Amino acid sequence: MGVSGLRVYDWPTADGLSGGTPHLHLACAEAYVVVAGSGAVQTLAPSGYAENPLEAGDVVWFPPGTIHRLLNFDGGLRITVIMQNGGLPEAGDAVFTFPPEVMADPEAYARAAVAADPAAARARRDLAIDGFLRLRRHGAQALADFLVAAHRLIAPRLDDFEKRWRAGALAAAGETGEHLERLRRGDLSHLAQARVRKAEPEDRLGMCGRLQVYPLLPAP
Repeated sequence: MGVSGLRVYDWPTADGLSGGTPHLHLACAEAYVVVAGSGAVQTLAPSGYAENPLEAGDVVWFPPGTIHRLLNFDGGLRITVIMQNGGLPEAGDAVFTFPPEVMADPEAYARAAVAADPAAARARRDLAIDGFLRLRRHGAQALADFLVAAHRLIAPRLDDFEKRWRAGALAAAGETGEHLERLRRGDLSHLAQARVRKAEPEDRLGMCGRLQVYPLLPAP
């Protein structure tokens, strides 16, 4: 799993709301644990549009294919984000809801997706909101077309995605299987590796806010 702390952007948007950049993941589920503040998450999926309020103590999660947009109502919305297949979302599993003309051009998409500074992150967010609002207005066919375009963008990276999954999430699950087999045999040798480790976060501009990203810890 990937873990990060998130302070959701409080920048206002074209529709009068403040918050993050709408996007979806094509292979990974995501969960939010609300730490402080109040807001909401807007979602768009083949099942329809929804808006769920968020306040401290709430936990929400959604599977791949769920377009999500965080709203920051009081300027203080803070969330712990838990991502399935840690490392895979950062490798390009996430796709922004840019307008169709950008989605159709991989080079234009790549340029728009870069956020080297706050101004660029805000421009990226606003472009994705434009596309998100269009998707809400234009209905099921627009959403279906967007999903096809999103797949087209990530398709060249699927071999890399599989390598990361095999080296990460699949290997971790396999290690649990090995532990269970050892326990069946009465072999407790892996328990000798018990220890506490501490991760130091890295600050960066994320999709939905300012992130404190914690590194994936290697096996002991």
